Amino acid sequence: MELDHYKIITSVAIFIVAFFVRLLITNSLKRIQIKFGFQEARILVTNKIITVLIYITVIVFISFLWGVDEKQLLIYVSSFLTILGIAFFAQWSILSNITAGVILYINYPVKIGDSITVLEKDNNITGEIKDIGAFFITLKTPEKDLITLPNSIILQKNIRYYSE
Repeated sequence: MELDHYKIITSVAIFIVAFFVRLLITNSLKRIQIKFGFQEARILVTNKIITVLIYITVIVFISFLWGVDEKQLLIYVSSFLTILGIAFFAQWSILSNITAGVILYINYPVKIGDSITVLEKDNNITGEIKDIGAFFITLKTPEKDLITLPNSIILQKNIRYYSE
């Protein structure tokens, strides 16, 4: 019975440490944003990614604490990655949109708040970038309509952008 109390106390301690690490990183990201002038949207996305990684690490540590065998965890992770790989293989456009989203996030001149025109053969699309997600970029047109475009389209087409 004391062993269970030890596991419970250790689990709670791990969660508390993870919470404070996340809080420390969030505050550090805010200071970095102010110091270097990064966009708030990029800091928020970075914070979300770091938060997910912290809590995945917490789940792994607590799983080991409660007696999950490494082989069982490895089987679970490999099964999940296999299913994910099959899903990506079945739909290549999803994978290309995720890759394009990462490229747009890291190394592309447009950012949230910029006005752009996607130069199409027949129909140009003009709007202000409201969100750059993992799969889609959301534009708000001058008519106040919201249009979502796949990230891969943004990389494939010519873009005229107006930075504010």
